[in-house]
Amino acid sequence: MEKCKILVVDDESRMRKLVSDFLVKDGYQVLEAEDGEEALRIFFEENDIALIILDVMMPRMDGWQTCREIRASSKVPIIMLTAKSDERDELLGFELGVDEYISKPFSPKILVARAGAILRRTMQASAETKLEIGGITVDKSAHIVTIDGKEVELSFKEFELLVYFMENKGIALSREKILNSVWNYDYFGDARTIDTHVKKLRSKLGGKGDLIKTIWGLGYKLEADG
Repeated sequence: MEKCKILVVDDESRMRKLVSDFLVKDGYQVLEAEDGEEALRIFFEENDIALIILDVMMPRMDGWQTCREIRASSKVPIIMLTAKSDERDELLGFELGVDEYISKPFSPKILVARAGAILRRTMQASAETKLEIGGITVDKSAHIVTIDGKEVELSFKEFELLVYFMENKGIALSREKILNSVWNYDYFGDARTIDTHVKKLRSKLGGKGDLIKTIWGLGYKLEADG
């Protein structure tokens, strides 16, 4: 746990220092950002941020927009800090994929304890992050796909679609089930988006794309070689 890197984002320098001091004391490595734009730059430059502690009210880019930008490509755990205790804010946070929601003022010790609990859950969940089927290897934590050792570039949704297929190897999956699982229930598209993404995914997987079988009238199934 001591090597985990945490990004603290808050426009108040005193708040950043308070949170950072407690985290460092607990053995974490801490990076700081004073607004959302700086946070995004640091996050994408570092590539190994384990947790983000993110304030809502900030200049230039607030916490909500920062969260949206990060969630477009990453599932890194996020703790949202806010001076408000509005239920609507809390619901919005969870809709955006916030893992924990803490209202100011708060106890720094409690914040550190919650950060530790989230990181332990994350590490436990990522203990088995590698999938391998028929020469296709997926490292879920690093977001890397390789075919016979050669890395393949996939979009975020293509990556999630491949992971879903691999985690359900040999199971016939309807287009509706794929939509609900990969695009979530709030997606208002139709089955054609599945077909489009599968076509692109097959193309990027080259010869291994043939492992994704079409189940006519239903959907798709991933079959391993042999």
